[in-house]
Amino acid sequence: MKEGAIFYMAYKYLVIVESPAKAKTIEKYLGRNYKVVASVGHIRDLPKSKMGIDVENDYEPHYISIRGKGDVIKSLRSAAKKAEKVYLASDPDREGEAIAWHLAFLLGLDLKEKNRVVFNEITKDAVKAAFKEPRTIDVDLVDAQQARRVLDRLVGYSISPILWRKVKKGLSAGRVQSVALKIIIDREKEIREFIPEEYWSIDGNFKKATKKFKAAFWGLDGKKKKLPNAESIKEVTDRLDGKDYQVTKVEKKERKRNPSAPFTTSSLQQEAARKLNFRTRKTMMVAQQLYEGIPLGKQGTVGLITYMRTDSTRIADTAKGEAAEFIETTYGSAFSAHGGKKIKNAQGAQDAHEAVRPTSVMRTPEEMEKYLDKDQLKLYRLIWSRFVASQMTPAILDTMKVTLQQNGVIFIANGSKIKFKGFMQVYVEGRDDGKEDKENILPELNEGDVVQSISIEPKQHFTQPPARFSEATLIKTLEENGVGRPSTYAPTLETIQRRYYVKLTQKRFEPTELGEIVNSLIEEFFPQIVDTHFTAEMESSLDSIEAGKQEWIKVVDQFYRPFEKELSNAEENIEKIQIKDEPAGFDCDICGHPMVIKLGRYGKFYACSNFPDCRNTKPIVKEIGVECPVCHQGQVVERKSKKNRIFFGCTRYPECDFTSWDKPVGRNCPKCDNYLVEKKVKGGKQVVCIKGDYEEDVQK
Repeated sequence: MKEGAIFYMAYKYLVIVESPAKAKTIEKYLGRNYKVVASVGHIRDLPKSKMGIDVENDYEPHYISIRGKGDVIKSLRSAAKKAEKVYLASDPDREGEAIAWHLAFLLGLDLKEKNRVVFNEITKDAVKAAFKEPRTIDVDLVDAQQARRVLDRLVGYSISPILWRKVKKGLSAGRVQSVALKIIIDREKEIREFIPEEYWSIDGNFKKATKKFKAAFWGLDGKKKKLPNAESIKEVTDRLDGKDYQVTKVEKKERKRNPSAPFTTSSLQQEAARKLNFRTRKTMMVAQQLYEGIPLGKQGTVGLITYMRTDSTRIADTAKGEAAEFIETTYGSAFSAHGGKKIKNAQGAQDAHEAVRPTSVMRTPEEMEKYLDKDQLKLYRLIWSRFVASQMTPAILDTMKVTLQQNGVIFIANGSKIKFKGFMQVYVEGRDDGKEDKENILPELNEGDVVQSISIEPKQHFTQPPARFSEATLIKTLEENGVGRPSTYAPTLETIQRRYYVKLTQKRFEPTELGEIVNSLIEEFFPQIVDTHFTAEMESSLDSIEAGKQEWIKVVDQFYRPFEKELSNAEENIEKIQIKDEPAGFDCDICGHPMVIKLGRYGKFYACSNFPDCRNTKPIVKEIGVECPVCHQGQVVERKSKKNRIFFGCTRYPECDFTSWDKPVGRNCPKCDNYLVEKKVKGGKQVVCIKGDYEEDVQK
């Protein structure tokens, strides 16, 4: 080795990304002149201990290096000094742009320099193409992120202290979380105020020769008729005479059903909840892994999906071309919506905001199975199938509507069968009610035919209150109201649960007492914050900063001036709310003082009123009126696990250690005399023996 060779640089270019996984993947693509390091997320932010915004001075934010990031910053600075050029390759969205801007500040990089690299997918072609076309940092995008951060800080750090002082320590309010909480509570009020209404239906079972089919009552004498009560049923059934019904009308149509668009962040979260039972946070975590890169044996590490934070359904032409080729080869040209179009263009390096799709449709879920864990495979299969289906032709259904009549009583039978599967060959979108569309095939029926009734069944029903929100339906509602953006949904849902404003009961959001107190205060004193229309307008103002149409300081000021007045009014007029401890009705078994019911993080519990001198606490348990099936001395009570899941145990614990996730029903099995429990099954509840040799019918 020649003298002085030591001074040759090990690398020419330094590339900074957010995550170590992403760094690993990209370094393999770029070759030895490049060194790729991770900032491990944000490195500068507003201080946690104070507001950090100079309201008097154009809302100037005071950024500080994030605690614990000193070593990362140090090593980034020393790596940057050794490089000829530094590239900033954080994610292609507002947050990513802000991270690049903060890095540029810390490393003293020139904002006029083209050092920002963006790619929408982490594949060799996309990354290489992106490095051929670096751009300057998009200051409008940074301003949009700053405005969002400043607004959220002004709201959070102004309202939260008031809640701390007037209600309870540790509370918080936020711009998007407060709207989400209000939506959940408004739905709860609707449920409480709901008055069920009676209505009836008549289901008819019919047959033509040996073929059976169903039809539903429609009306009388050519007019549609509602069935509000038993009298209206009698009016219909009194007319019926014998089993023969005339087919008076047959309508046959061909109906097209179009595929759903490829995924956006929100539709991916919803569908993963419906089909895979994934929580929002889990969906985003697994999607992140698929995006940042999976080692595929000899092929090296490859990002399998495009960037997962997007609200666009647009697809790059190259991806459309590849999909068309794949569909034609696999299913035939009749299934491809873009038949034969081969589109060649350089991978759109700076073209962010595409839908969430596989980076290559040729990497089928079956081929990827050996490289992915169970959850990754499930989510990849979902994204892949949805994308392939979106590029396929519509399904064609033959529908048939048949009118049956007897003495002016009209029944209608609707049938459909799939004539051509089209996209349904690959994928059908889930539904929030969990039902699946089933084919209902009717026999060949013609006008003038006579069919026979097998049974005519009147059924009584009551209207149901609206359902509580699941994670999927809440995200859908936030999105429909224009509140929040793809990246904010998961953290918002997390925050309102962490603060114990809402809890998940059977995967549905239920507000807590604390949530209702906080919401009523914010509704009264900060109406703008929880006004969905106002929040949606705010979101579109933030979008217009991004587009360079509005200045961020003006947008913040327009919001803050009226908000400031609300603040001082709240300070003066909010009475201190004492969350009163309810008397428990019995005394402490340690010191004899009365026990009270307190509201804690996980709901209510018994505590001694002589706190802090006596720290005796007991969980609140609910008797279910069943004797313990093991010791026959204690009672079965409902308890909660640490993870807030309901289970059943004996009141004599620890002497008797009976526990069960399923609710004992207080009866024994007629076959083996073991105890019976009520299990949750698809479609309702079912009483079964714990030994599994006896079960009763499912109860809806």
